[in-house]
Amino acid sequence: MDFEALAELQRRHPAWRLLSADNAPLILSFLGTVFVDENAHSVSAADLAARLDDVLYALNEAEEPSGSERAAPRFPRKAADYLNAWAAPEAGWLRKFYPEGADEPHYDATPAVEKALAWVRSLQERSFVGTESRLSTVFQLLQEMVVGAETDPEVRLAELEVRRLEIDERIERVRAGEVDVLDDAALRDRYQQVTSTARELLGDFREVEENFRRLDRELRAKISLWSGSKGELLDQVLGSRESISESDQGRSFQAFYSFLLSQARQEELTRLLEAVQNLDAITAPDPRLRRIHHDWLGAGERTQTTVRRLSEQLRQFLDSRIWFENRRVMNLIQGIEKSALELRDYDVDFTAEIDATSPNILLPMERPLYTPLDKTPLEGGIVLEGQAQVDDSVLFEQVFVDPARLVEIVRRSLRHRSQVGLADVIAAEPLTQGLAELVAYLSLTDAAFSVVFDADRTEQVTWLDSFGSQRIATLPTVTFVRATPSADKRSRRAEGVDA
Repeated sequence: MDFEALAELQRRHPAWRLLSADNAPLILSFLGTVFVDENAHSVSAADLAARLDDVLYALNEAEEPSGSERAAPRFPRKAADYLNAWAAPEAGWLRKFYPEGADEPHYDATPAVEKALAWVRSLQERSFVGTESRLSTVFQLLQEMVVGAETDPEVRLAELEVRRLEIDERIERVRAGEVDVLDDAALRDRYQQVTSTARELLGDFREVEENFRRLDRELRAKISLWSGSKGELLDQVLGSRESISESDQGRSFQAFYSFLLSQARQEELTRLLEAVQNLDAITAPDPRLRRIHHDWLGAGERTQTTVRRLSEQLRQFLDSRIWFENRRVMNLIQGIEKSALELRDYDVDFTAEIDATSPNILLPMERPLYTPLDKTPLEGGIVLEGQAQVDDSVLFEQVFVDPARLVEIVRRSLRHRSQVGLADVIAAEPLTQGLAELVAYLSLTDAAFSVVFDADRTEQVTWLDSFGSQRIATLPTVTFVRATPSADKRSRRAEGVDA
């Protein structure tokens, strides 16, 4: 790259501006933790400001030496001010947007943050730098390119024959007991490359999503400046959307996403990652690598959702009735958009703040006339003592079943066995309060045991009512199962019993 290209890149690229910013360590550490390490993609302004406020407080407190006079804090601004500054067009490190159905703005990191963070991480010293695995990868990729571009069937067959011979020789060596095993250095070399490639691939999704948004903005700019018929515009729009999906980036993304959606591939990735993480040679495994394929799948789904949402918004934009009903308004809007596009590349702040998106208008004649309130008349009188005759004996005929007594009965039954049926418990301790006591048994809850209902089998429970008549109830089989010793111990401690 020549001098002019580098100077233009330094002036316009947000990653370069981030590396040269005064608060670059704060920006990279905070945004890298939230959006890269934790793989967050949509954080509300309140949550992100609260987390940044905690970080700023800790940094400001760490700057003050103990016993010295209080100096000006290193980061004096509010967390919300920092976020707004990082999301401003002149910075471009955060994307501020409103998700569908949300009233609060959300933030997401731009690809510039990932690029700057990757470059900073490359500056750190590494105790081990692997080269053999990368050379093997380059050699394998070159072979795939040469063989994949070959159109002569004879050459392809010859190449496959050579590979089959090599595989047969390796099979024979293994059968003879000659097993080639990678040493610890080779395993660490390949693990380092896998970890680096996996993280880079996850970061590429953010850039792919941003590229789709850029293509959509260019298409909207074309629509805003269009002066021909709508039929010609539709031809242009459909052709542009087709070019997005058929571009190299679109085809590569769709191939990757289809490959990742395969259930067999997901199971194979899970098995391979689990096996690699448990290797003895990998002394410090990356915990994030164990579920990296799930992060890939989530990032791919977010990219697909972004493309679908952009397509839906574009369709609504084309179907707008303003195009037909108010041509003059559309001409004015097109003039404003054209001027905005011409001034977009100038470093001039044309932003302004308003109190609301629309004025709150209240016409005088819309106010209702005065309506007097109706006063409710109050009548005063003497309160007399009631003379009604009420039989209060029914209050003393209510049945109260003590669940604590029933719990103690079940505990005694489970003292020498692990489970007992409800019929056995009632046979040992007959019902004295009838059906109410039976229902209470069904609703018992205690930490020392659990109640298990088997709807496939039934049992009968008998008891004598207050008149001496036998009653029979048919219900699903109920079994009281003693809890595990740890749970029973905790329950006894809660009751004050020495375990």
